[in-house]
Amino acid sequence: MKNDLQELILETPRLWLVACSIPLYEAILRNDNEIGSYLGIVVKPGWTEFGDEPSVYSMERVRVNLEEENWWQYLVVHREENLLIGAGGFKGAPNRFGVVEIGYEIMPDYRNRGYATEFAKGLIEYAFSQDAVKIVKAHTLAVANASTHVLKKSGMNFIDELFDTDEGTIWQWRMERPA
Repeated sequence: MKNDLQELILETPRLWLVACSIPLYEAILRNDNEIGSYLGIVVKPGWTEFGDEPSVYSMERVRVNLEEENWWQYLVVHREENLLIGAGGFKGAPNRFGVVEIGYEIMPDYRNRGYATEFAKGLIEYAFSQDAVKIVKAHTLAVANASTHVLKKSGMNFIDELFDTDEGTIWQWRMERPA
């Protein structure tokens, strides 16, 4: 990874979590080679299953309020391999109640190795390092799966079953700021 990047980079034991800036979003939307050149990393096809939509939405939100740059999308870089292995982040800045929501994805070849949990914990740690954040939440499909396992291992608790107009029945998870 390049040393002269301006983006916020969170470090976990095995990962770099790179907050997307407008130039990084633009690289993402051009092509994988542009991401690699911008960050100085290796980018393989399949690093995201969600396509450009999350990047487009997040970039639009950051353009509206540059101060929220660190509250949207992050790219996940495997430090040892200098390889992009996923994406995720927050669904916006803390609301008036101090709540943020996280989401994450790891490319298939790197699943079941603890990277998603490490990513989620990194996001949670960053969130609680900000005074405005009181609660971190997440949503999963309403069935035990890899995401529910990640959230449990990250210290989040199941709160409720809800209905979402897009997803149907979902489970809500949350963690309150440690005392």
